[in-house]
Amino acid sequence: MNNKELIIEAGRTENQYWKDLWKYRELFYFLAWRDILVRYKQTVIGFAWALIRPFLTMVVFTIVFGNIAKLPSGNAPYPILVFSALLPWQFFSGALSECSNSLIANANLISKVYFPRLIVPTSAVIVSFVDFMISGMILLALMAWYNFVPDWRILTLPLFILIAFAASIGAGLWLAALNVEYRDFRYIVPFIVQFGLYISPVGFSSSVVPEQWRLLYSINPMVGVIDGFRWAILGGDATIYLPGFALSVGLVTLVFFSGIWYFRKMERKFADVI
Repeated sequence: MNNKELIIEAGRTENQYWKDLWKYRELFYFLAWRDILVRYKQTVIGFAWALIRPFLTMVVFTIVFGNIAKLPSGNAPYPILVFSALLPWQFFSGALSECSNSLIANANLISKVYFPRLIVPTSAVIVSFVDFMISGMILLALMAWYNFVPDWRILTLPLFILIAFAASIGAGLWLAALNVEYRDFRYIVPFIVQFGLYISPVGFSSSVVPEQWRLLYSINPMVGVIDGFRWAILGGDATIYLPGFALSVGLVTLVFFSGIWYFRKMERKFADVI
């Protein structure tokens, strides 16, 4: 076997760092696959948990907001309205939880071996994306049950998935780096996830927010992501509030690039602090 020799030079350039990311892509695949297998190991129903949790959340939100509060759902059945928002939200919230603890969970590897540390939190995002794909089966089942057929807008869904990826990776990198230096974040992240669920338009349409508050409401980057998913999946009279969507996308872009910047800034300290 021909093993390539890796020389670690002092003051490695930024360009070399990104080349190293490609060289260590097999480690990325390994970490992602390992975390996927471990996630539901020794559970009785295994990957079915990826279906049960979002399904029960959808049922609760449908009863509370659809049946009791009687909030509008446009041309779509209320369960589909809710689940089209649960998909990106659970992807995002799951990524935050996985990323925030990813570096600490791999402390032995980080303290002993050189590799681009960016691999660890980004591989953790893949675990949440697998749950996202599995949960998508519920959405397909709901569409079949209600005989709901999306229109041409469904072709734009990959674009909104990319935006959700950017939001998840950006926020995840911030929390992963902060959690290494300030372990308080292990307690803060669950609160952020829980609080974010209720201030995001998951159980209801963002159209119920008064017009004068919609731009301010869109300071939450997930508002634009969720509205994009609903616009693509529901079609019909589903709309996107363009000023708010532009603000959300701008904030996602800021979080993504600033997350990479902060992570790279703190990366050299990880082995010593962790």
